[in-house]
Amino acid sequence: MARKQSDYLAALLAEDEPTVSRAEAEATPLPSPVERTRGSTLLSRESALARMASGEVRQVTQLLLDPAKVRVWPGNARSYAHLSEESCADLIDSLVAEGGQKVPAVVRRIDGDPAHDYEVIAGTRRHWSVAWLRAHSYPDMMFVAQVAQLDDEAAFRLADLENRARKDVSDLERARNYAGALKSHYGNHLSRMAERLKLSKGWLSKMLKVAALPDGVIAAFASPADVQLKPAYALAQALDSTEAASAILKEAKLVAKLQDEARKSGAPALPAANVLQRLLAAPAKSGERAEPMVICSSYGRELLTVQSVNRQGVTIRLHAGSGAGQDEMVNALRNALTQLEEQGRGLKR
Repeated sequence: MARKQSDYLAALLAEDEPTVSRAEAEATPLPSPVERTRGSTLLSRESALARMASGEVRQVTQLLLDPAKVRVWPGNARSYAHLSEESCADLIDSLVAEGGQKVPAVVRRIDGDPAHDYEVIAGTRRHWSVAWLRAHSYPDMMFVAQVAQLDDEAAFRLADLENRARKDVSDLERARNYAGALKSHYGNHLSRMAERLKLSKGWLSKMLKVAALPDGVIAAFASPADVQLKPAYALAQALDSTEAASAILKEAKLVAKLQDEARKSGAPALPAANVLQRLLAAPAKSGERAEPMVICSSYGRELLTVQSVNRQGVTIRLHAGSGAGQDEMVNALRNALTQLEEQGRGLKR
C-alpha cells in the first residue's frame, strides 16, 4: 500500500459521507467549534487505534512489578552474583532521590515457572537495586519494566547493546557471555556471530580467547573486573604452550593465596598490572621450558624432532637423510607420542 494507513482510513471515511446539494449545504447550520473538536478527536482516536491494530504503530506498556516475581535471564553478560550495595551505590541513590525508577528495564514473559512471571533481558542492575531497596526501608519501591517478545538470539543482541555502553560490565564477563552465545545462538560460526552483532571478526576472536582463561588464573586477580582484554589476550596466548601454562598456573595459585590473605587482613590487594607481570614472567623464572625431543634412526642420524607442544597440537619434523625406512619412521612417531603422554604433554582427546 503506497499511502500511509492513516491516509487510507481517511479516504474510506470520506467515501462513506453522504452527498448533499449546494442548497442543502447552505441551509444546514455549521457545527459549533466544540462539536468540530469532538468529531476531530473521535476520528483521531479511531485512526490511532486502527494504526496500532495494523502494526504501523506499536503500543508500549510499562508495568510495575515486584522484583521477587522477576528472574534474571542467564544469557545476560552481567554477573548478578557480583552486584553489591557498593557497586550499585550510584543507582540506589538515584532511585531514592527521584522517588523510583525512571528508565524501564526490558523483560519478557515466561511460562512454567511458578515463582516468576517475567525475566529481565536488559536492566539487571536496576532489578538488583530495586530489590535491595525493598529490603532496606523502601518496601513499596516497584520494578518498572516494558514487555518485549524476543527469542533468545534477539534477547542476547539487545542485552549486548545495552552492556556495551556500561563501563561496569567487565571484559571478562562480556568475553564469557560471547563464548556461551557462540555455541547457543550461532552454531559455533564466528563469522555469523560477528555479522549479527556488527563486530570485527578479529576483535571477537580475541574476546573468545580471553573467555577461555582458566578459573585458576582468574583467581590470581583481586577481581574478575581487573581482567582487561588487551593484557588478558597476551596471557591467553602464553597459555598455549603446555610448559608455560604449567608454570603460569603454579604462579597463579601462589598469587591467589596472597590475594586471599590480603583480603582477610584488610591489606591492599595486588594490582592487576603486578599480577599480570608475575604470571607472564613465571615460565622463564621456573626454567620449565623443555628441550626439543629428538629421536635418531638406527644409523645414528636425526630422524624425528618434536618442535613444539601446545593447545593446538604437536609439531613434529621428520628429517630427510636419516636412512630410516617407513616402518622405522612410524615406530619413532609412536615412541615420541608415548613419551609426550608420559610427560603429561600428550594430545588431549
